[in-house]
Amino acid sequence: MRFDLPHSDACYVRAYPAANTEAWLDGHVHAFGFFGAVPRSVLYDNDRCLVAKIQAGRHPPDRTQRFSAMLSHYVIGDRFGRPGKGNDKGKVEGLVGYSRRNFMVPMPRFADWDAFNDYLEEQCRKRQADILRGHKISIGERLGADLAAMRHLPAAPFEACDLQSGQVTSTSQVRYRSNDYSVPVAYGHRDVWIKGFVDRVVIGCAAEIIAEHPRSYETGDMAFDPVHYLPLIERKIMSFDQAAPLQGWDLPDAFKTLQRLLEARQGKTGKREYVQVLRLLERFELEVLHLAIKDALRMRAVSFDAIKHLLLCRVERRPPRLDLDVYPFLPRTNIATTSASSYMSLLAGGEV
Repeated sequence: MRFDLPHSDACYVRAYPAANTEAWLDGHVHAFGFFGAVPRSVLYDNDRCLVAKIQAGRHPPDRTQRFSAMLSHYVIGDRFGRPGKGNDKGKVEGLVGYSRRNFMVPMPRFADWDAFNDYLEEQCRKRQADILRGHKISIGERLGADLAAMRHLPAAPFEACDLQSGQVTSTSQVRYRSNDYSVPVAYGHRDVWIKGFVDRVVIGCAAEIIAEHPRSYETGDMAFDPVHYLPLIERKIMSFDQAAPLQGWDLPDAFKTLQRLLEARQGKTGKREYVQVLRLLERFELEVLHLAIKDALRMRAVSFDAIKHLLLCRVERRPPRLDLDVYPFLPRTNIATTSASSYMSLLAGGEV
């Protein structure tokens, strides 16, 4: 994604995994945030992410729905270059070669896209100190005139995402861009809405967000959240060890210890009780549940009720009631050892 301000030659360059609607929209949001202002009009290419249909003659093309929404949000006037006429936007085309030669040679390596884009943004800032041929002042100094003619940023940025509708399948998944994303089993066969961001996919039903996954750019990929399937697995407990959504679920060692103790003590019932403990992740964070399980193992209170109690005590910041030393005023019960000779008094008609 490349933005160029013709008067000052200031630029903004950002990289994305794919050229799609959400990348275009996200690029606008970051570019406007980088400059701290919004241009009054922008000259665009006739990209399929922006243009639904190119009209004949001099009629403007039909915009896509999300592109029109973005223009309305920022109050931007749009202009389009002629199809096949690269010279209509020659400065932007030249920026492609410039950014490749100056920002990506030698080829840089980064851990993720965010780190790469932070680097590109820094290079764009450094370029503002350059004085180009034919000018006596730097790009940054000329940028002031551009910013003075631009509009202020709106109070909130545009939600840079693709919007689609879908339906949950019988396997509790929703398809988006050739990939399947899981939702809670309670929403099977329901109609849902999908928001595709650059880095994540958000799925909702009516006014409620029901699932969120990291975005996958593969084809035919399946993204599972194991928590979504726990209610069904609790009812069909013998499927626990073979359930595909649970494969590769990396949980802390304390969870494995708890599972082993529960299954060794109660067998099938213990396996179901372990799933009930996992279902606490529907409402609480993994880190908090992990600490509660470690407390339960240390106190040898290995049960769902005890773990839930310890978890709530952590959240509410109160001492657990499993430790009677915290309540010295409670009466203690002493059970004496029974002697067999005590029952001999029954033969004589005495009292025990």
